[in-house]
Amino acid sequence: MKLIVGLGNPGMTYHRTRHNVGFMVIDRLGRKHGVSLNQRQVNARDGRPAGVYGEYSLDHEPVRLMMPLTMMNESGYALEGIGLAPRDLLIVCDDVNIPLGTIRLRPQGSSGGHNGLSSCLEALGTEDVPRLRIGVGTPDMPADLKSFVLGNFPASERTVIDEALEQAAEACELWVKEGIELAMNRCNKVQE
Repeated sequence: MKLIVGLGNPGMTYHRTRHNVGFMVIDRLGRKHGVSLNQRQVNARDGRPAGVYGEYSLDHEPVRLMMPLTMMNESGYALEGIGLAPRDLLIVCDDVNIPLGTIRLRPQGSSGGHNGLSSCLEALGTEDVPRLRIGVGTPDMPADLKSFVLGNFPASERTVIDEALEQAAEACELWVKEGIELAMNRCNKVQE
């Protein structure tokens, strides 16, 4: 089984914010495959609800789409005790250090200062986890990053981010079908 985890904040307040592009990719994949995220993932430690997920099959490979139910900075709570090898997991998140609309697929690495990704890596006990970062940065980055990432995309950026979300969804499926190296070779070249 392959697990694709989109990071974001639950609730309508955050629905279309920069910080929720991970959720947006999961929504896109769910719509494409007719998957409802109506099953509950519980935390192995305390049995409390930690995420929602739905499943489908892609080229005979079972795929689980998941969104944590916690706020971004506690996303790892949904991954504790999942019982999958890190190589079978792909974390999708925003990145303010990457230009708007650029996607970057990597096999491992640090969190790069992203608290949600950091929480996931800590819960999994390794940095050897594939991740797909979606650039939400702009040349005129404000000093208040919290307000920036929790803000909605202005109309002038919506076309660019919609294209990036589509590319990110395609990159996720390529990762499932072809693996991280081939997916990186195809997806990262398009962006750089």
